[in-house]
Amino acid sequence: MSTIEDVQRLIGERDLHALRDRLIEVPPVEVAEIFNELSDEERVLIFRILPRDHAAEIFAQLEVDIQKKVLSGLGDRQTARLLDEMAADDRTALLEEIPAEAARQLLALLSKEEREVALSLLGYPENSVGRLMSPDYLTVRADWKVREVLDHIRINGHPSDSFDTLYVVDGSGKLADEVDIKEVLLASPEEEVSSLLNFTFEALDAHSDQEVAVDLFRKYDRPTLPVVDSAGNLLGIVTVDDILDVQEEEVTEDIQKLGGTEALEEPYIKTPVSTLIRKRAHWLVVLFVGETLTASAMANYEHAIQSAVVLTLFIPLIISSGGNSGSQASTLVIRALAIGEIRLRDWLKVFQREAITGISLGSILGLVGFLRVTIWAQFSPIYGEHWLALAFTVFISLAAVVTLGSLAGAMLPFILKRFRLDPATSSAPFVATIIDVAGLVIYFTVAMILFAGAL
Repeated sequence: MSTIEDVQRLIGERDLHALRDRLIEVPPVEVAEIFNELSDEERVLIFRILPRDHAAEIFAQLEVDIQKKVLSGLGDRQTARLLDEMAADDRTALLEEIPAEAARQLLALLSKEEREVALSLLGYPENSVGRLMSPDYLTVRADWKVREVLDHIRINGHPSDSFDTLYVVDGSGKLADEVDIKEVLLASPEEEVSSLLNFTFEALDAHSDQEVAVDLFRKYDRPTLPVVDSAGNLLGIVTVDDILDVQEEEVTEDIQKLGGTEALEEPYIKTPVSTLIRKRAHWLVVLFVGETLTASAMANYEHAIQSAVVLTLFIPLIISSGGNSGSQASTLVIRALAIGEIRLRDWLKVFQREAITGISLGSILGLVGFLRVTIWAQFSPIYGEHWLALAFTVFISLAAVVTLGSLAGAMLPFILKRFRLDPATSSAPFVATIIDVAGLVIYFTVAMILFAGAL
């Protein structure tokens, strides 16, 4: 019998003692998954019978909308106990997502100490490192002996504290250094902490954007990083599990923008249809207006089209190839910028690489198009007597349009980033729209030159 079936059976039998024991055996993250299959009444029942600390761990793993429903079913006393036991950063994430009035009501239920912590974290700007901070860490002094440090951990340590790293502060609370717990455990009991320090550490500023924290965690591969104020005073720590959540949100936002839509604030399935329409209509209108330029470009070459209708057969081939090439380049460069593989100063290097790549890819596609027209002309009169001029037109146009697409797709993210805009907004559909217009101009210009008096 699966865990969910077991839990539902025990709820149905109202064997609450067995249900409590069964849920304690299951990791909190798995219990959170089970909650997706339960009714609101069953969720509230479970939180009423679970030990306080275990309930808080499970609650932190739930989605915000489920957290809201659970809190609405619990009494003030149980809600206060649950919120008090939650990790400060997880509690802040919940308070950020609920209406201001509801947040004030929940804050009023907290103990004085926890309320001060919650208000302190909420006082930092939205999406700042300060909102991710946790106060669950231990500090030591440089003049302490290792023996004193271990005694300090035993007396003041809490199961939720992060023990991987101990933070060394001076008398005023300023961060002086950090020391790995492994070094402490391997040192002599009478050795001073100062002998273990090298005074090289990385710290986050509480007011920095959360993306800065993501970059530092990626660079230094750390489970935790300290957070300080402008004076260097230790305020808290940020743990890698919170950073993974931030990174997932950023990647999701970039992918949505790459698809030619505004980023969603909520999961797709929970986003109202009206919001989906508004988020997508904006870019669709912009792209549609851009595509009207394609019609204008074709109108300028109306005479050429009437004189050689066969030219229209290759319009989709030319512009789609350029758009595809631009989309490839745009996606690669946006991702490289996002993870720090390239910087703004690398634009010339990227330009050179994409120029070579675009010419090569365009020549390959152009050769395929040239052979397609040449071979077909030997067995069918569809391309008329000027099939050779058409074949060269397709070859040259593809080489030029694919090269232009690659360069446009690669350079647009740099331009946007230079003006402090999100490079992801130079999405694949946006690049493709630009190349549609430019591709037509290139194609018909080449055709008019090569066909000369034939048009």
